[in-house]
Amino acid sequence: MRYLKIYKTTGLICLCALACGAAEASAWDDCMEKGKKQFAAQNYLVAQDTFTRCMKLDPSKVDGELSLAGVLLTQEDLNGADKHFRAALKNMKRNSPYLSYTYSMLGDIALKRQKYDEALKLYNQSLVYNAANVNSLVGKGVITEYQGDKLGASDTYRSALAVEPLNLVARKRLINLEPYYLTDAEMLDALKQRYAIAPDKKELEEKDRTLFSQIHRAEQLQGVAYLKSKHSRLPPGYVVELYRDSEFSREVLTLTGYKALQKQLGQDAIDAFQKVGVPLRDVFELRDMRGNKIFNDDTTLTDSGFFVFSEALNRRKAFLLPNEVVPPTKAHLQKAAQRAKDLQRAGYIEISRSDLKNIENKTKCSLDTLRSKMGVYILPITKNHLRYFILTRSNEDKKTVPYYYFMEAQARRNPRVKVPQNALVEMYKLYDYSVCSDDGSLWE
Repeated sequence: MRYLKIYKTTGLICLCALACGAAEASAWDDCMEKGKKQFAAQNYLVAQDTFTRCMKLDPSKVDGELSLAGVLLTQEDLNGADKHFRAALKNMKRNSPYLSYTYSMLGDIALKRQKYDEALKLYNQSLVYNAANVNSLVGKGVITEYQGDKLGASDTYRSALAVEPLNLVARKRLINLEPYYLTDAEMLDALKQRYAIAPDKKELEEKDRTLFSQIHRAEQLQGVAYLKSKHSRLPPGYVVELYRDSEFSREVLTLTGYKALQKQLGQDAIDAFQKVGVPLRDVFELRDMRGNKIFNDDTTLTDSGFFVFSEALNRRKAFLLPNEVVPPTKAHLQKAAQRAKDLQRAGYIEISRSDLKNIENKTKCSLDTLRSKMGVYILPITKNHLRYFILTRSNEDKKTVPYYYFMEAQARRNPRVKVPQNALVEMYKLYDYSVCSDDGSLWE
């Protein structure tokens, strides 16, 4: 009897444990189902709270960690999403079906942070677990394209489309890369479809390749839509539809349409520049900020002109008038700043243009003589902006003559300034001679 009672008691405990476990599992399932519905309804903050409660019910469940990470990523909380995706990885088994997805999402986070090398590694790791992960293929393609490998990127986008033919991101980016990966035969066909070359042409020439790139670029910049906006009814022969009546239907410009677009853009640009205050006489003399022409001789826009025109439409000035000089680039300014630091480390100090003029008057030396023999350095920033430096120390007295006269001028303003000794200047002063002769050169 005693053993029977123990058995019955143990059985009740087991039954209770099973019941409790089932209840907890049910609560977990209900919680996750609720969170997923809230996420689908785009109630992201509510879904975040729900998934957080789900995790408290059972912290060991990978599904909860991933769901919370996903909703955080949707809200651009990259730090939170990264934390929970990596936490989920720690609890995953080696054969988990979620491995590829998790590495792919971590790749997206790294891509958003512009950590391209890290993102590429994560996407590649995702593809190790699932070679058909479309998100990872597209992400890998984006980074490969960004790194300059257009052919490699096109291959990756093609792999993504082989898995998911209607993936719009992969298809659009693959179309963007057509000038880089189309074979000569494919490019010939593309030009013939656009009525841009003779239908019986057999060999692709370099000028044909250039023409395709120009028409293709105009298409990617919404050239078809632009032409349609200018006409109540688009003239026949401007556009053709490729892959009609299919999911891949696409309108492209014919050669006639491309020329009409270029002419229309040129005329609209003339109007736009006049509206921002450029006189008509100056419009065709405009240049971009690098000094390149905006208009071709036939009044169509150059490549850089299209950007300048776009900026003008947004009331932003990205052009130079005929009397304006080309501003220095950021790289040029950085290089000039570094050169100035190098000069200062070498014992030079910066002076003003008026200081230099005073040195010229005192020494009677030409600027060429001062620069080549007497420690004066002129650093060009732009055509009309120069910086001037003089040497403060040297074993040759003639190279510190400018510094002597600079300090002498400073001492006239402030008697406490100590003027350095210079044997060459003192000798010429003794005999009442200037440092240079009448032709601006040093006395021999």
